Amino acid sequence: MKALVFGGSTFVGLRTVRELAARGHEVTVLNRGVTSVDLPPGTERLIADRTDNESMKAALGGREFDAVFDISGFVMVAGKSDLDFLIDLLDGQIGHYVYCSSIMCYEPSGNMPWPETNGYTDQPRDTYGGFKAYTEKRLFEQHRKTGFPVTTVRPAAIYGPNNNIYDMEAPMFLRLLRGLPILIPHEGLVTCSYGHVDDLVRFQIDIAGQDVAKGEAFNLTNEGVTTQYYVETLADIVGKPADIVYIPEDKLPEMGFNWRNPENKPVFGHLFGRMHHSVLSIRKAETLMDFKNEYDFRSGHAHTFEWFMEEGMAQIGENPKDPLWGGGWDFEREAEAAAALRSG
Repeated sequence: MKALVFGGSTFVGLRTVRELAARGHEVTVLNRGVTSVDLPPGTERLIADRTDNESMKAALGGREFDAVFDISGFVMVAGKSDLDFLIDLLDGQIGHYVYCSSIMCYEPSGNMPWPETNGYTDQPRDTYGGFKAYTEKRLFEQHRKTGFPVTTVRPAAIYGPNNNIYDMEAPMFLRLLRGLPILIPHEGLVTCSYGHVDDLVRFQIDIAGQDVAKGEAFNLTNEGVTTQYYVETLADIVGKPADIVYIPEDKLPEMGFNWRNPENKPVFGHLFGRMHHSVLSIRKAETLMDFKNEYDFRSGHAHTFEWFMEEGMAQIGENPKDPLWGGGWDFEREAEAAAALRSG
């Protein structure tokens, strides 16, 4: 298979490129060339900016691919691109377009688990979820018009090796290893679906070229677990007790995260907030595509912790800032908040 990957330098994109190469496929990566990364031998690299139509045309004009994996479709870059131009450029030149979407494309519902038939969010296009919804609708519109061979995949919380979201499992491993306080809102009852990155990658590659998947959307994740279960399970994996501090509801406004002001780092992981309270159903992927996760929540995080330790990430000293989302962690601020809560 001749495969084109949009992105390919970080997390899901990088794991996709590596898996494609490991399976013996002919891999081409297209990105802006900003991130330095070691790609598998034989990988072709195209430098183009999705916001620059001429550069995209120069890189892709006249090229044909069996499958395109769009992993770089986040709003901060792709949201400024010309989606109609890209579709016209690729329509008729590719065998399959696999778009990595998100649970955030859905309108939140209190009825769980959410199937693929749930409605789209009405958030504006300049938001993460709003852009995913807009892109899906436009891709499926093209499918109805011309047969554009698209499949969208909707993961929930993706974790695993090479994760570039800086307020998920990495800081939780560090808090546990260092005996730092872990602040939990909403009594630990917020539930979220978590899926290992390699299961997501495997599914997207496995469905490429399958006619039954074209024109379809699939949820792809694993168990929905509570915040309490999340912390307790990771503590057991790390082998350290969790120093949990619960945040009363009346204290949350001063401790929550504001996406419009990412400098205001939260004192808890963004997935612990009520806006992410959700559970996805993957029954469609299981029945239509015969999908089975390799990793459950515990085994997947155990695998990730092993990678974390082997990479020497337990030695991280500073409070990093996520180059993509602007998030991160501030252990000093968390400790101050925990002390204030405990004092009264």
